Amino acid sequence: MIDPLHSLAFSIQANPSIYALLLGSGVSRSARIPTGWEITLDLVRKLAEVSDESTIADPILWYREKYGKEPDYSELLDALAKTPSERQQLLRSYLEPSEEERAEGIKAPTAAHRAIASLAAKGYVRVIITTNFDRLMETALVDAGIVSTVLSSLDQIHGAMPLIHTRCCLFKVHGDYLDTRIRNTHTELESYPSEFNILLDRILDEFGLITCGWSAEWDPALRNAIERSASRRFSYFWALRGEPSISAMRLIEHRRAQTIPIADADNFFSELNRLVDALDQFSRPHPLSTGAAVVSLKSYLADPIHRIRLADLISGEVDRVRETTAGAMFAVQGGPDPDSQTFTARVHAYEAACGTLIAMAAAGGYWIERWHYATWMNALARLATRRNENGTIYWLDLQVYPACLLFYTLGIGSIEAGEHGLMFLGEMFRTPIHREHRKDIVAVEQLPAFCLFDEGSRPARLLEGMDRRQTPLNDWLHNLLTPQFRGIIPSDSRFSYAFDKLEILAALSYSHHVKDSLAFGHWTPPGRYVFRYEDRTRIIESIRDSLSTHKNNSPYVKSSIFGQTFDECIVELDKFIEWISTLKGRRL
Repeated sequence: MIDPLHSLAFSIQANPSIYALLLGSGVSRSARIPTGWEITLDLVRKLAEVSDESTIADPILWYREKYGKEPDYSELLDALAKTPSERQQLLRSYLEPSEEERAEGIKAPTAAHRAIASLAAKGYVRVIITTNFDRLMETALVDAGIVSTVLSSLDQIHGAMPLIHTRCCLFKVHGDYLDTRIRNTHTELESYPSEFNILLDRILDEFGLITCGWSAEWDPALRNAIERSASRRFSYFWALRGEPSISAMRLIEHRRAQTIPIADADNFFSELNRLVDALDQFSRPHPLSTGAAVVSLKSYLADPIHRIRLADLISGEVDRVRETTAGAMFAVQGGPDPDSQTFTARVHAYEAACGTLIAMAAAGGYWIERWHYATWMNALARLATRRNENGTIYWLDLQVYPACLLFYTLGIGSIEAGEHGLMFLGEMFRTPIHREHRKDIVAVEQLPAFCLFDEGSRPARLLEGMDRRQTPLNDWLHNLLTPQFRGIIPSDSRFSYAFDKLEILAALSYSHHVKDSLAFGHWTPPGRYVFRYEDRTRIIESIRDSLSTHKNNSPYVKSSIFGQTFDECIVELDKFIEWISTLKGRRL
């Protein structure tokens, strides 16, 4: 069965501005904003305090016995603060943050408000109905670059533009906290002015509805508006934390609403925003199809006269990858901790964003020429530079995955290209990678699969089907890239050999470049080759044979992949063989 959240995301992305939101106090709850009733109770307690009766157990009972009626928000404000300015100052202590609260992020827009504002900024949400009288939603919208049309009183509705002409309309059916006409008592919530009802009826007839944070228990007038609406033009979704109230269940049945179980409003709207962003990215027509891009690339590779066209083509595709992977779907902060589903989904999203570039790189690596080097190395360096340094560690590390994909694809193509491909590998492995607030490194220190994450192979075991693998990301990349080379490499077994050779040369290069920092003995990135004895033996023997036969004229020496002389290369090769022997039976 399709997840209802996924169904909602598809509906929103396919039908911009069709859904209105109905937000209750649950959306502001994590900001620690008190409800109108909570403010009323606190005012009663303060009134008891100044009446020398601060030890009361039940403030409502005390007020009823003292004044012979139920406490009323407006009456209390009028009694305790005589002028509009005094009333505003009184309410600010409840709804506006103090310096200490601001420093702690209290009474500020929540992740839910921010996600809703993001959806509105992108044109997916135009109408928001809310029972809240705080200004968190307005603040979040302004921060997202939207000056919303706020309707909270009759005079505002009388002068309002038609909904179709507003970028975003915020309908505050219970009023605004700086207006003493706010509605929060039972009597005030029994009915709305006719103008409110007309606008509600129109919204509920013309829009689908997404409800979150509203129990439906204390708002008879709003319940009545939904009950008298018979429109089935668009779907009704109700996000629920726990079981619905009796009143909510009646409305859900009446509107045939699809319920969505949620942990809280913050997670719900953040994930919804992420999913809509993802669908938007993948629904956009690609300006240049993959096939056309590869054809263009091949036409530029043969002649240096096309140097600028080649650079522009590759740079433009890198720009597209960077733009795509800067979207909300690839956020590194907020949201739930990575699990198998979210981690695998994000890896797939990166791969989809890089699809055209990888197809180009497979051909580019195979047909590599010296005058191509700078263009590909620039692409690698740009993709390997992390945008953010604060956030969830797995998401931060995964920012470099597009560079890892490019590293492997170019490398495998270059391996298959033969001796002149080895010359490029030496340059590619030494590509400088900038790291903010840390020492710069070279590509071979960061981009082999085992080096991508600070925790080695552990994060990659979250990938679907890779939880028991010793080299999970290496295996994943092997399976992913095999189809990319079927038009270049004649068999899958030969592809596996090229893959292993790339990882072995990267391992040799790694130990050569970082040997001064290996304080605890020799180490180099493991790969699939650790468990592939026959191919590993053939590769090592071919390298040794080339070194022994050609000495300093061996392409392995001339490329400086793991040494600049015959002697240096032999030493590195022997250390690598010895290190491999120590891994037998060990978990990587």
